Amino acid sequence: MSECVLCATPGGQVIWQDEVCRLVLVEGDDGRDFPGFCRVIWRAHVAEMSDLATSERRHLMNVVFAAELAVRETLRPDKINLASLDNVVPHLHWHVIPRWTDDSRFPSPVWSPAQRAGAVPPAPTFSTFSTAFSRALAELQAES
Repeated sequence: MSECVLCATPGGQVIWQDEVCRLVLVEGDDGRDFPGFCRVIWRAHVAEMSDLATSERRHLMNVVFAAELAVRETLRPDKINLASLDNVVPHLHWHVIPRWTDDSRFPSPVWSPAQRAGAVPPAPTFSTFSTAFSRALAELQAES
């Protein structure tokens, strides 16, 4: 699947990965406008959650939830948006997006046009975010 951007590239700055998925920080405008915006990307090229075995779905969602917890801990956003649209890139991935009531697009989706100049906090350091994620994932896996 060399035409799939998520098969051909990491899809962002890799924070963590295992043999089946990876967590990346989104780069570019989305990463600048929404610090802490990350994606959890399934390694194999599949399009739907139902393509995965039950244990794989559980693992993937633990990674998504750990990413959400890490974003909440390190950035304290007003809201987290979780999305798995895959319309443009039909490769299973989840967006974990911190939102603030005074960001440039709130309450609209992050993909809508900016409504105003937004105020966002600085992005967490790689080390801070990675530590928070690893701790959250270990706790979630212990519960499973």
